[in-house]
Amino acid sequence: MTIMLTSYLDELKADADRASVAEDKFRREIATRTRELERERAFAFRRLNLMRAVAEGIASAESEEIAVAAANAVLRIRLGWSDDSEARTEVLSRFAPVAQAMFDQLAPEKCEDEPRDVGTALAEFETWYGATHPVAFWVLFENVMRETPVVDF
Repeated sequence: MTIMLTSYLDELKADADRASVAEDKFRREIATRTRELERERAFAFRRLNLMRAVAEGIASAESEEIAVAAANAVLRIRLGWSDDSEARTEVLSRFAPVAQAMFDQLAPEKCEDEPRDVGTALAEFETWYGATHPVAFWVLFENVMRETPVVDF
């Protein structure tokens, strides 16, 4: 082969290698972005499902204290928390403003002050949790509860 043809083929090989590298980089970026979007979607649905359950749990609450207790019960059930710990108690106490804000929204006639915003209260809770724990709050919902076998005697 002549030097010109060899040089041309080397250029084509370099172009092919660059295209391969670019494709690999793009696939890694897409995979990373897909995981990010999957996580955002999962957290959004967990947020919706929890807050819907909390709203149902406190809908008939006669007082803010009962609403907080009902919200804590919902949270405990959803997370599979049957016993207490210092960390769990702190999470429940930090979640109380969310329940209080939801109570304000569901029963504005019982609210003495300006009703608190549920979204703001939840965002503040999530921020606190993220700042004090190694993972986001919504990761707690990934712990799959083991099914208890039903035994019929």
